[in-house]
Amino acid sequence: MKHVFESGTDPGAPVLVLLHGTGGNERDLLPLGRLISPASSVLGVRGNVLENGMPRFFRRLAEGIFDEEDLIFRTKELSDFLDDAAVAHGLDRRNFVAVGYSNGANIAGSLLFHCPDAFRGAILHHPMVPRRGIGLPDLSGIPVFIGAGRNDPICSPQETEELQKLLSDAGAPVTVHWENFGHQLSQNEANAAAAWFREQF
Repeated sequence: MKHVFESGTDPGAPVLVLLHGTGGNERDLLPLGRLISPASSVLGVRGNVLENGMPRFFRRLAEGIFDEEDLIFRTKELSDFLDDAAVAHGLDRRNFVAVGYSNGANIAGSLLFHCPDAFRGAILHHPMVPRRGIGLPDLSGIPVFIGAGRNDPICSPQETEELQKLLSDAGAPVTVHWENFGHQLSQNEANAAAAWFREQF
């Protein structure tokens, strides 16, 4: 997968896996990563799917309707890539924390749903529920931050609350930060994610 890796100043700090929204690329969330954890190494990844020329991490059938078969395939693809990237860059695979926005938050959520050791924690900006009707792995001790908008036309507050419940029921300590905005990632929300990260790690 196309990616950018930047080595951090603290080898013990969590490695941030940066996952962009639709139409973004591997460099989109680098400023967010530096805000959240300036000393961390960062791995920005570009999704392998194109929708009208815009990179995504998996296909969708329509707005808000995921191609579940492709989602499962792409989740494994990203999981395998992260395993390989850890070896290639000499990183501790158990020390990865996801930072995703929109489509990137959805693939990060899917990794949490499918791969018990995918991440040490996750920051999900405006995620949806990746899949319904499946059992989740034990997520005890894997903290999750969800940034949400009360007026988000793509991801309703009900969707956010459903995801919070699913993750909490699987044992994850979940923090939801609400903004009165839509689907955009505000500076306030980014600052809240950074403050949460400092408390957790």
